[in-house]
Amino acid sequence: MGQRRPSLFCKESIAVSTLIIVIIAVVVVATAIVVVVLKNYRKVGPNEVLIISGGKKRSVTLPDGSVRQIGYRFRIGGGTFVRPFIEQAQILPLEIIPMNIQVEDAISTNGIRCTVRGTAEVKIAGDGGSIHLAAEQFLGKQLTDIRDVALRTLEGSTRAFIGTMNLESLNKNRKDFTSKVFDDVSPYFANMGLKLLSFNLKEITDPSGYLEALGKPRIVEARRDAEVAEAEAARDAIIKSAEAKKEGDIAKIVADTEVTKANQDFELKKARLQVDLNQKKADADFAYELERHKLNQDLKTEEAKVKLIEKESDIELEKREIDRVEQELQAKVRKPAAAEQYRLEAEAKGMAEAKRIQGIVEAELVKKIGEAEAEALRKKTESWNACSQPALMQMIFEKLPDLAREMAAPISQVEKIVMVSNDGKMGTSKITGELASMMSQLPTVVKSLSGFDLEEWVRKLAEKERSKETKLPQKSSSTSGPDKE
Repeated sequence: MGQRRPSLFCKESIAVSTLIIVIIAVVVVATAIVVVVLKNYRKVGPNEVLIISGGKKRSVTLPDGSVRQIGYRFRIGGGTFVRPFIEQAQILPLEIIPMNIQVEDAISTNGIRCTVRGTAEVKIAGDGGSIHLAAEQFLGKQLTDIRDVALRTLEGSTRAFIGTMNLESLNKNRKDFTSKVFDDVSPYFANMGLKLLSFNLKEITDPSGYLEALGKPRIVEARRDAEVAEAEAARDAIIKSAEAKKEGDIAKIVADTEVTKANQDFELKKARLQVDLNQKKADADFAYELERHKLNQDLKTEEAKVKLIEKESDIELEKREIDRVEQELQAKVRKPAAAEQYRLEAEAKGMAEAKRIQGIVEAELVKKIGEAEAEALRKKTESWNACSQPALMQMIFEKLPDLAREMAAPISQVEKIVMVSNDGKMGTSKITGELASMMSQLPTVVKSLSGFDLEEWVRKLAEKERSKETKLPQKSSSTSGPDKE
């Protein structure tokens, strides 16, 4: 048993070692495959073409229509796997190649030597046919080699077209010249898989000074024209300046007039607006006052209605009170008063009858007394009419003191008199003057009471005395009213 165990252990060890070796070998092979794949996977940018040659040949049709067998393939941008030991990869650039062209000692049709300088841009065309042509001619070459080939072709075509044109026409028609050169070299470039992007002339010079000589007369003419134009411009400037000044003055006057008119219109509109504003304000104030009066009137109307209702309520209460009082009077006063009235009416009827009889007697007595007084007054009047004028005057004069006494009676009842004088007179003299003024009114009182004009009678009496003094020898044929009396 002890001998069998070591042998089993050895077999197991050998198996493990074999497995490890196999794993390592697989890893190494896989790594080698990955390295080979990564090393042979080629990538290019979008401005490059990857040419993979060495594969199976195939037929392609070129731009000229010919069919050719080729043993390569290409990819524009991106990447592809290049089979090791069978294929190889090369890069063909598609970027723009700038060129500076200088064609020296080119002879024009009029025999003048000239130098032409220009610029051009060329590149390998991106279509399949052009790539096949360019790959056959430029694969593995530098950009400078492609530039040299394109430059020689462009310079040759330029020199050839200079020989078909005179120098003056070339200088004038540069665009036509470049178009002709462009059209001429395009087929050549297409056969090489190239494409001319642009071609422009920068400068045309001639050692003999032909172009400069052509320009001198025109320069002199241009200077002359410039001087004339300058003089005319100065003249026109003066004229235009004067016209502009005149127009400016006119425009200023017109502008001032318009400004004044605008100000007047503004003030007028402002005044109108102010009038409208005042009118609207007045209307608003009037409407406010009218509304306020209406509200006050409505308020007063409502107050009057309230007062009317209150009065009606008061009247109703008063009516009720009157009814109550009426009923109370009816119960407490009227019914007792009716009985009393009946009693009094009976007594009054008796007394009225007695008074009627007494009134008849008294009326008869008054009648008799009135007749007696009337008779006495008639007789007194007859006696007064029978009296002479001096007797009547004597009676009036006898009553004058009594009349004056009665007129002064109110003053005698005054306990204290305060006199205020504005003329410097004493109070006593003022009182005396007032009393004299009162006495002077006696004739007026007498006239108003009796109809006798005392002043007129005294005046006539004085005239009568004067007439007697002047006419003593003669007897007056007629007498005055007082003398006749």
